[in-house]
Amino acid sequence: MYTPSLPAQHPGASRQGAVAATPMAFVQAVVQAYDRRGLDARGVLERSRITPAALADPAARITAWQMETLCDGAMRELDDEALGWFSRPLPWGSYGMLARASLGAPNLGLALARWCRHHGLLTQDITLHLSEDGAGHAVLAVVEAAALGTLREFCLVSVLRNALGLASWFIDSRLPVLGARFPFPAPQHADAYRVLFAGATQFGAQDAAVWFDARYLQLPLVRDEAAMNRMLQHALPLTVRQYRRDRLLVQRVRQLLAQAPEAPHSGPSVAEALHLSPRTLHRQLAAEGAALQQLKDEARRAHAIELLQRSDRPIKQVAQAAGFASEKSFIRAFRAWTGQAPGAFRQAARQPVR
Repeated sequence: MYTPSLPAQHPGASRQGAVAATPMAFVQAVVQAYDRRGLDARGVLERSRITPAALADPAARITAWQMETLCDGAMRELDDEALGWFSRPLPWGSYGMLARASLGAPNLGLALARWCRHHGLLTQDITLHLSEDGAGHAVLAVVEAAALGTLREFCLVSVLRNALGLASWFIDSRLPVLGARFPFPAPQHADAYRVLFAGATQFGAQDAAVWFDARYLQLPLVRDEAAMNRMLQHALPLTVRQYRRDRLLVQRVRQLLAQAPEAPHSGPSVAEALHLSPRTLHRQLAAEGAALQQLKDEARRAHAIELLQRSDRPIKQVAQAAGFASEKSFIRAFRAWTGQAPGAFRQAARQPVR
């Protein structure tokens, strides 16, 4: 149903102008699926514009369009949406059936839990588990119950990308991955994982998993049956589409700023911490009716008020803790926020209520 393709420069990028970033190892895995069935992959490779020379070059890369074309053709010709990963094929439409079974869930958490449970009806070679780690992270893990052989990497990457792509589509929001881990050594194309999974990737782990902010699990699904029917007609690009909207981005920025309100928090530093480009950060905040400077002011104001109410620190120290270079600039900003000087605000806050 989906592919572990890397995104093009933007959702509407032409196949001529797209970035060739998908590793040839994934193409070679598809060819292996053909070989196991005694079939010839030359036709689908030609349609995907992948030459024999490129196929033999482990350092070669292809575009997302090429990978989509390859996998679409292979899934149909092999009648196997798993592309040879499992002990038995998954006929065309298998993953669509799972998507429909999850559609009626009230929120993403339940939808993903259903996806994990129902995936076990398709194959017992792997099992999927959704959990929360107690640190505010949702963890989606894959446990291997059978040897996946030479298709192991392609399988584990694809299964996780499938679930993330569908989850993003269900809630119409970017689902930022905070980290990923895999139970195999770093491959030659390990650099591709920085795009496949936005957070840091660990290799040589005990299992395959991704984790993200657990608050996304509470978001309601925004798709209906008609949207599902349209999506399933063109499901493969789902993992390539870069969702511009992050429905929790403002909350994530606020949380980051609150952790260190005294830090300068430049646009580039905040964007890097959230695995975004500065341009994307500012664009997405604007789409949500917010701005980074506004959120920084809110964090500094909240921290300053807390210190004035709950501590006896001198005003100068409060200014420094709130990220101001001087006491004068802090007093000026605090007056703009509250209509009072910090000292007057502290005195009024500590007066007994009558």
